[in-house]
Amino acid sequence: MRVTLVQPSGFNFIPGQPDFSVLANRMAPLGILSLAAWLEQHGHPTAVYDCLGPLAPATLEGQAAEILATGPDLVGFSATTSGFMDAVDLATFLKAARPGLRVVVGSVHASSLGAPLLESFPELDLLCLGEGEGPLLDLAEGKALADIPNLVWRDGERIVTNPRRPRLQNLDDLPFPAYEKLAAFPKGYHLPLFSYVQRYGATMITSRGCPYTCSFCDRTVFEHQYRFNSPAYIHAHMKHLRDRFGVRHVNFYDDLFTAHQGRVSELCQRLLDEPLGMGFNCIIRAGHTSDELLRLLKKAGCVMVSFGVESADPGLMARHKAGVTLEAVRDTVARVHAAGLRAKGLFIFGLPGETPETFRRTSDFILSLDLDDMNLTKFSPLHGAPLWAECVAGREGEFNEDWRLLNCVNPVFLPKGFESREQMDALYNGHIERFYKSRPYHRRFVRRLWEHRWSLWHLLRHLPMVWAAKRYFTSKRVGAAAPYNRHPRQPVGLKPMPLAHGGASARGV
Repeated sequence: MRVTLVQPSGFNFIPGQPDFSVLANRMAPLGILSLAAWLEQHGHPTAVYDCLGPLAPATLEGQAAEILATGPDLVGFSATTSGFMDAVDLATFLKAARPGLRVVVGSVHASSLGAPLLESFPELDLLCLGEGEGPLLDLAEGKALADIPNLVWRDGERIVTNPRRPRLQNLDDLPFPAYEKLAAFPKGYHLPLFSYVQRYGATMITSRGCPYTCSFCDRTVFEHQYRFNSPAYIHAHMKHLRDRFGVRHVNFYDDLFTAHQGRVSELCQRLLDEPLGMGFNCIIRAGHTSDELLRLLKKAGCVMVSFGVESADPGLMARHKAGVTLEAVRDTVARVHAAGLRAKGLFIFGLPGETPETFRRTSDFILSLDLDDMNLTKFSPLHGAPLWAECVAGREGEFNEDWRLLNCVNPVFLPKGFESREQMDALYNGHIERFYKSRPYHRRFVRRLWEHRWSLWHLLRHLPMVWAAKRYFTSKRVGAAAPYNRHPRQPVGLKPMPLAHGGASARGV
């Protein structure tokens, strides 16, 4: 069976504002690249199509035509919540051209909601819950739908949810992602600007699951059981990227790269014993990383470490990020800098309980940390996160359940402590300007101009877009989103169908 795996472009910006997202960061779709390599390993020809790629047409019609040109027997979409309606619209075009084509959707949105999605969208034939390797291989090999764990399917008028299969335990059994199937990789893709020294860049994920439970995270795909690649596998993967594609910097996008510190220590020692000449960035946890490990990361080629803080309000931290304190954050930044690494803080604006006062406290705290960089996202409730039920209940604020806007750049949730979303946008934009215009940030930036030469070159190559972005941000239009309507076919208030213990569940449409 010939399979084409697709990443829909989704919605990556604010209504009424230009989309500058791919200017700052265009990442390879690791999920479908990994699945493509897995299917090819088992003898099934597979194509990969990235609707966010540098060569993809801007229209859904054009994208659908290029997907059909790959000659698929099965099309699989990997869709986030904000990209799900694009997957539906693409499936509509595909089915109109080839009515018998089978379409399956996986990833976080499908895994968190399950069967109700098939009831709402007849152009979708199947859903994959959780890890996709098993279900996709079973589909490609023609197994009966009733015998494929992790699958949601139609049996006449019924929607059937099959039992879940055991999670993959040995991630080293998986082949390296099929980067070669991605048009214009790596030159057409780039890591976040000013976060790397060498080019070209790529991303890797070396673990699944997370041992922690933050209120805002959806764990319905890989769940909480933590599994990881071995140091030998990671080293070989990095070498593969370097030797075959010329990649010289890797961003590890594990939820928590240093959760198993022994593994990271062994990897660093291997990189010292068998150097690859590559740099990398990774995520640590504030207060849970030793000085020895930080120094080892630096010696092995690490440039920057990131860590989640979310808020500087103790009440919000206790509620949403248990186990991390402001004192631990300050101490971690100092120890990261002492090891010669860059420190990047990750924060969330607009969580339930947020007020203008708590955010001003966070903004002051961020400026006091002397961070090398920071990322401030706007809170987007996710269906599989512990906070979802609280947000839709309406007790803590007003929630606009528009799937396309759940992309961490739109204030879809208005905590009751704020007067309006316009007030939220004004505070958010004010902080962004405050941080990036601060003297400490400017001093660090100027000192690293040569290190940033490839990011600066990227900006020069796209100077008209950069200038438009600058003019737009400094104009009064920023934060004043244009009127926007929810996708006409998107349902509201869907609730996942609970899976019967030890067996399948089904219900009529």
